[in-house]
Formats: sequence, C-alpha cells, structure tokens
Amino acid sequence: LIEESGGGLVQAGDSLRLSCAASGRPFSNYYIAWFRQAPGKQREFVAGVWRSGGRTYYGESVKGRFTVGRDNVKNTAWLQMNSLEPEDTAVYYCAAAAYYSDSVNPDTYNYWGQGTQVTVSS
Repeated sequence: LIEESGGGLVQAGDSLRLSCAASGRPFSNYYIAWFRQAPGKQREFVAGVWRSGGRTYYGESVKGRFTVGRDNVKNTAWLQMNSLEPEDTAVYYCAAAAYYSDSVNPDTYNYWGQGTQVTVSS
C-alpha cells in the first residue's frame, strides 16, 4: 500500500513537500519514483530515488527545483518542490518498482498511490 500526502493550492514561487508512505512490503527493495499527470496529458516522470537512497534522477522540467529522497527506516519518501510554476499543476503519484531503476516508463512500476493534487496559481 502506497499513500501520498502534502498536496495543495499554492502560488507561483512557493514550495510544497509531498510525502509517500508505504506499508506491507520491504520498502528498501523498491526503486521509488514520483510521476505527475495534468488534465489531458500523459503521466510524466518527475523524480526517482534508488533503493539505498544514494542516487537520484530527475525529469528535465524539474531539475534544480525539486529534490527527492527517502527514509527506509520509516518507509517513507518525499518530494520537495521549490519555485513552483503553474505548469507544475497536476496530480502527483508515488510509485514503486521492483525490477527497474531510473525508469521513466509508468508501465515498469508495480505499485501506485492514489495521487495528491498540486495546484499552482499564477
């Protein structure tokens, strides 16, 4: 089970921190990624963090603004989003992959949360 939290309505330039809580399986076995989906658009890879937490990977549109991390003891991951832009408005999903790392293909992820809405006003 994966559950996201922390979404909301903010203004451009603001920050938000999303959290991802996982249960039921050994969290450290999974590569964790964040995706987002805006209305009428395909699901987009945002950021990912390796099982150990020692390596991260970002989509081009968020590099330098977003930071991804995880705590395998607490079975949680997070996405710190700074300098938010209206184009960041989307539903954000946390996903877990058992066999892949650094994959931007949603089909390679085994588990998904229900998503949390992020809305950035101009």
